[in-house]
Parts: sequence; C-alpha cells; structure tokens
Amino acid sequence: MTNFNYRQEDLCAEDVPLTRIAEQYGTPCYVYSRAALTAAYQGYRAALGERKALICYSVKANSSLAILNLLARLGAGFDIVSGGELARVIAAGGDPTKVVFSGVGKTRAEMRTALQMGIHCFNVESASELESLNQIAGTLGVQAPISIRVNPDVDPKTHPYIATGLKSSKFGVPFELALPLYRQAQALPHLAIRGIDCHIGSQLLDPAPAAQAAQKILALADILAAEGMPLAHLDFGGGMGIRYRDEAIPSIAEYLEPTLALLEGREETLMLEPGRSLVGNAGLLLTRVEVLKHGDEKNFAVVDAAMNDMLRPALYDAWLEMLPVRRNNGAERIYEIVGPICESGDFLGHDRSLSLRENDLLAVMSAGAYGMAMSSNYNSRPRAAEVMVDRDMTHLIRQREEVAQLFALETLLP
Repeated sequence: MTNFNYRQEDLCAEDVPLTRIAEQYGTPCYVYSRAALTAAYQGYRAALGERKALICYSVKANSSLAILNLLARLGAGFDIVSGGELARVIAAGGDPTKVVFSGVGKTRAEMRTALQMGIHCFNVESASELESLNQIAGTLGVQAPISIRVNPDVDPKTHPYIATGLKSSKFGVPFELALPLYRQAQALPHLAIRGIDCHIGSQLLDPAPAAQAAQKILALADILAAEGMPLAHLDFGGGMGIRYRDEAIPSIAEYLEPTLALLEGREETLMLEPGRSLVGNAGLLLTRVEVLKHGDEKNFAVVDAAMNDMLRPALYDAWLEMLPVRRNNGAERIYEIVGPICESGDFLGHDRSLSLRENDLLAVMSAGAYGMAMSSNYNSRPRAAEVMVDRDMTHLIRQREEVAQLFALETLLP
C-alpha cells in the first residue's frame, strides 16, 4: 500500500496528511487513493498484454460514483448484480455495452431495463431465468445476449461465505447441467448465446483453483462449439485476493499466468470480473478514539466508527490492520477496538497492541472493498463521508449523511 505512508510521524494518503482530512471532513470517513485505484487497474491491463479482453469491475465491492467514473474513464466494463447497480454505472458515465449482469434473483423489471439499456450480456444462473429472459426479450422485440454461469465444483480455498463455485452454492448451475441448459437456450428464439461464465469465490490467493476451473470451462466451450454454439467470450470471473495482514499474495501477472497459458491459440474475448483486487487496498477508514476503558481482563478503545460503517470483522471475523495516524512513543497496551453500537459483535479489531489516547486518530487499512458498500444506518447512525485523494488534492465524493435524512421518507400514523 505504497500510497498510504508515514512522513515523519504522520500517516498520509498520497501527499495529504490524514490529520488534515479528519479536520476538514470529520470522522468516520472513508479515504481513497486515486493513484492506487489507477495502478491496480493498469496492473490487470499490463498482465493481459495484447490479448483481447474486457475487465468488468465488480460493482458490489464498492459502488461509489466517483470510483465507478474513474474506472470507466480508464476503460473498464462493469459486473453488476442489481438494477440499482446498473443505474449507478450509467450515472457514473459507464458504457452499458460493457456491462454484464450477474446474480441469482434478477427481477423481470431489472431484466427489462437492462435489455432496454443494451447491456453486453446476462450471466444466467437458472433455467427459470432463461425462460423469463426469453419471454421479456420477445415482448421487446429483441434478442437477449446470454452466457450461463457454470459451477465447476472447484474448491477455492477461501472463507465459506465467499466461496461461490461449489455444487452446494446458490450461484450458477451445476457443471453437469450446463450443456442441457445451453441446448435449451439455443432453441429459444429470443436469446443469443454469447459466452460462458464462472466465478469460484473471493479473496483467492492460490492461482491453481482458478486455472482448474478455467480448464473445465474451456472443455465445455469446445463441446458447445462442436454442437454449433461457438462462444464470443469466456468470462472467468474475479476473486483475486489482497494482502490484509501477512498473506503471500501473487502479483496480478502471477495469478493470471496459469489461466492465460490455457488460452494460447484461442480467439474468444477474455472477460474478468475483479473487485476487491482493484479497490481493497486503495482505501482506508479513518476513525477517532472517543473513549478508553482499561480493565483487569480487557482494555477497550471505543472509536466513532462501528459495525454499521465496516461490517466485515463482525460478518467474516475479518482482520484489518490498524495504524495510528500520528505515531507517538508512549507505552503500548493490548486493546479491543470497538464501536459504540449496542452489539457485542460491534468490533473492528481484537487484541491490537497500540499506544492510544482519547481523541487520537486511527486508520483502518485495506477498507476500500466491502466497506462503504456494506454500510448501514443501524442504531440510526448516518453513513460516513467519502474522500478521494489525488496527489495533494482532496475531493469530497460523498457527503456525510444527516440524521434527518434517515427518516425523511417515513411518516407518522394519522
């Protein structure tokens, strides 16, 4: 995370001290580095070389408009899972012809809107969806471009909540049912077969499972071509992990190399759907220590960020590095870093050795993915502000919510 570094004793985002951001925008606050986002995307482009490819950013990782806009300007497509995400992509200047629509529960209204927008492809995840999409496309007088999301039943070696390519997964269709479903799609008049899709999970650190899944998908693609269903694209999903603590992380080129080797001599467009690996280490959550509670068994540092701002520790027991924004030479203690929400599960970190005083600032690192996107208003807490840093400049890309906004759509009983 070279875009977040100490200069003397102050932690900076690019050329801006985080203390200045806290003074100007308050806390809690999400802070992103434009340079880090750009470098991550360009890392994928460089690894793909001259291969015909489309990088579709997984919007669910972080759907803030400024981030979507930056990636669109860099040339990215988008992987969406809802009509709301499609609306965000369009509002951010994204090209609908570079959008793939995934997800197990697309509504008929969402399908209709996506067809009218002219998206690149639907990643179909059930026989029911195939029939609905054919019917809706027929009423609009168009053909719906489709690929089928196939579960290759490969163990991604990740947290069970973010493993998506096993037989037991709700996502996609089992490998053995994919060919019959493609035959069904070929017979439906308002569908146009464009490709094949798979995505085995998230926070993947070993390239081998991804290559194993790709090998199975390529074998199926060859069968489809032999049956008169040649594919225009091969979508191998996303899922590459990032370093949160001390994980051994391959470079993007190292992660993709075994899969790219399988594609030698093939003409199909390669599609990828990275999310976390583009935005995860490009952002942090800035928070302030409100209360220190020292006890016989535990020491608690109560900060102004909480599980509504960053859910991943409570949801996945995720580990996020905590750095003091201004280093001091005081004695360290072991702290539980917790928020003010009335839940025992409201924590950001366990057993952290830190030298803290009340009113100190902490940076919760690697918070760019699944942080703001998963935030909520639990305990009637306004969601945080978001700031983009560009060298020595800061841009407020999301205003902090006001309490009155939280119930503006509600009414009292007559």
